Amino acid sequence: MREDRKVQEITEVSDDSRLAPEINARAAARLHEAAGLLARQGDNQFRIAAYRRAADAVAALDRGLDEILSEGGTEALDAISGVGRGIAAALAEMVHTGRWTYLDRLRGAADPSDLFRVIPGIGPKLARRLHEELKVETLEQLEAALHDPKTSRIENIGPRRLELLQTGLASHLARVRSARASAAEEPPVETLLEVDRAYAQGVAAGSLPMITPKRFNPEGKAWLAIMHITRGKWHFTALYSNTLRAHDLGKVRDWVVIYAHSGHGTEMQRTVVTETRGALAGRRVVRGRENECLAFYARSSPLPGGQKSP
Repeated sequence: MREDRKVQEITEVSDDSRLAPEINARAAARLHEAAGLLARQGDNQFRIAAYRRAADAVAALDRGLDEILSEGGTEALDAISGVGRGIAAALAEMVHTGRWTYLDRLRGAADPSDLFRVIPGIGPKLARRLHEELKVETLEQLEAALHDPKTSRIENIGPRRLELLQTGLASHLARVRSARASAAEEPPVETLLEVDRAYAQGVAAGSLPMITPKRFNPEGKAWLAIMHITRGKWHFTALYSNTLRAHDLGKVRDWVVIYAHSGHGTEMQRTVVTETRGALAGRRVVRGRENECLAFYARSSPLPGGQKSP
């Protein structure tokens, strides 16, 4: 396919330092690959074009992204013609970690344990052990587990190393939380629930593209539906939660993970589930925003006799 050829061409450039620093060529290849995957997954042409413009801009630079980031931070990457705040944040992630979580997700290769490798002192083997032994999926869950006396005693990790992991994780999360705070807002719950409904309808109709997840998929089948959709200023990616916990609890086809971007460079993640208890039982609920969901359903779903639905 044309996009596959383009990715191959850009990847080959990475060995030619006369054209661009190697780190830039690798980043450009990833941006082009993301554009090709988004095109095949039905995303809008504006986002696809934005990734292609950024890829070409990065490939044309005569200075390394690592040098630019070191001297001027993410703002310096944002200042590159053709690179906006969201892509600047992606480039910073590539420089710092050598990975791009968003691209892994588009490929179907996302693994929660990969998140843990951004913490100093956590390599691939330890990341997987933390994920599997502590049953955690996010950095926030890992933080809680490492401070819980009941779960923080991990084989071959002594008190000093544990303290170093806690410190490194706290430092990273402080930066992440600062970036989230600067974003100052999230999509309204009614918008997240609308995206959840659109995803369910697309799955039922068989109209969504399928990706082949690398985890919990020994037969290598393309079964995980993915949806890209824009509502107002927000762009969303939705897919079932292909996590260890979702599989353990039999909730893979109930829990929908929604990622939201508004162009400010910070990705927000929420999970929508069917509530099993309380006033919202049987309703689709955004985890962590239950009170807002309760108010939304009270406003929008009147019951016979003028009562309001929970």
